[in-house]
Amino acid sequence: MKAIIYHNPRCSKSRATLALLEKRKIDLEIIEYLRTPLSTETLQDLLDKLRLKPADIVRTSEPEFQASGMDQDAPDTDLLQLIVEHRNLLQRPIVVVGSQARIGRPPEQVLELLD
Repeated sequence: MKAIIYHNPRCSKSRATLALLEKRKIDLEIIEYLRTPLSTETLQDLLDKLRLKPADIVRTSEPEFQASGMDQDAPDTDLLQLIVEHRNLLQRPIVVVGSQARIGRPPEQVLELLD
């Protein structure tokens, strides 16, 4: 089984999720999304796999979100573009296995993908 983790090494939940997957010896592709820009298309693909909307994956407490003047009711395209421009606004970590994905909050939530 191959999994992809969209990882932020400075985030404790992301580190815990990565450790959980490594402990289970899951074949992993690690994408440090703060170093590797994500396209709008990639984000939309993640949303489809998560079955969520942009408002569900944006970190509204971050200064960049607050400075944007947007709220969670902003149009999806605007929120996606904001996340593309400010990658730290992405809720993390996100783990993808096949056509499904989960946000690792709590980290154990990604285990649903492995069963």
